[in-house]
Amino acid sequence: MKGNYLRVVYSSIKQKKLRSWLTLIGILIGIAAVISLMTLGDGLKTAVTSQFDFLNPDILAVRAEGISAGPPGTGVTRPLQKHYVDDIGKIKGTDTVMGRIIEEVQLRFNGHSDFTYLGSKPSYLDEDDFLKLVESKLDKGSLINPSDNSKIIIGSSFTKSDIFGMPVKLRDQIIINDKKFKVKGILEKKGSFIIDRTMTINEEVMRDMFDIPDRYDGIVVKIEKGADIGLVKERIEDYLRDERDVKEGDEDFSVESPEEAIKSSESALFGVQIFVYLIAAISILVGGIGISNTMYTSILERTKEIGIMKSIGAKNSQILYLFLFESGLLGLTGGFLGMIIGIGSAMGLASVANNMMGEGTIKLTISFTLIFLTLLFSFLIGIISGIIPAIRASKLKPIDALRHTK
Repeated sequence: MKGNYLRVVYSSIKQKKLRSWLTLIGILIGIAAVISLMTLGDGLKTAVTSQFDFLNPDILAVRAEGISAGPPGTGVTRPLQKHYVDDIGKIKGTDTVMGRIIEEVQLRFNGHSDFTYLGSKPSYLDEDDFLKLVESKLDKGSLINPSDNSKIIIGSSFTKSDIFGMPVKLRDQIIINDKKFKVKGILEKKGSFIIDRTMTINEEVMRDMFDIPDRYDGIVVKIEKGADIGLVKERIEDYLRDERDVKEGDEDFSVESPEEAIKSSESALFGVQIFVYLIAAISILVGGIGISNTMYTSILERTKEIGIMKSIGAKNSQILYLFLFESGLLGLTGGFLGMIIGIGSAMGLASVANNMMGEGTIKLTISFTLIFLTLLFSFLIGIISGIIPAIRASKLKPIDALRHTK
């Protein structure tokens, strides 16, 4: 009897193809959603975390908080002021302090245009200090100096041909807001679109271009070697509360270390993932109900068949295993198809995101543990959904089953 389970189940599913496919849809959609969203979520989490890799543990990032349509710190009601940099530099435990202006700009090169972020480099910072603060190195060329009013430093992403149709090289000219800039240096690839897709010009040039007399969008603070970063952070926060006349708990600014920024991003992503998982769980629940309904219908249609099997010696346990195997196979098949669709969807969406927002936006990895657990879960969902119908089938009396008419 046990050796014929697969043949009997396959025959039953084959006879009712449309109903079987309709039954699979619920599980298929749920599993596809779980696989694609978990894979994308993990890939996005890895990518977001990697964006902070360029900052070392001795760095604090200061920015103003508020409603903003652009990058963090821009477009807020009360931006950071220029004199904050000098004041923070006098706080005990700070080493090097750099203020930066960030603007989203349209670039033109080789007849193509693209939008990216343009950052400022203060004139008072030498090459070594600036590169240390952004944790980067020059791949080609040299850094801009205070007299380079029409020179620019570009990230590594612009050296590829997919943005402008041809790679940007040293001494090429890029047009920003109708102003021409010659490429003087190219930063090495960091695998972070924050660095790889950002261009840098001198601060004073940027202030003139965008009419920014006294504003910073962010301040980067390097802590002295051996200093307590937590204590230095508290001192900076105390200074900013006094300067901006706000009480503790009502701050309109933030002072974060890379670890805190990562935790904040992970927390936001986790909230989104929970919401998505709830939607997927509802879909799987609907799929389970569909399997249960299909098994009840199958029992009604095969009641006489059950009676014949019992009359020739089939035990209750064998009938139970037969229908459990059938419901489990339905769940497993739905899970397998959902897994294929989910992985395909995740790869497609990741490719679109990386093409639109730059390489490394989503770093997709396929977890074989997740695949195994998903298939096991879909099989168990099928079995659980079929338990009650299977028990009912196993308890049918042979005589009643043989007398049954549709």
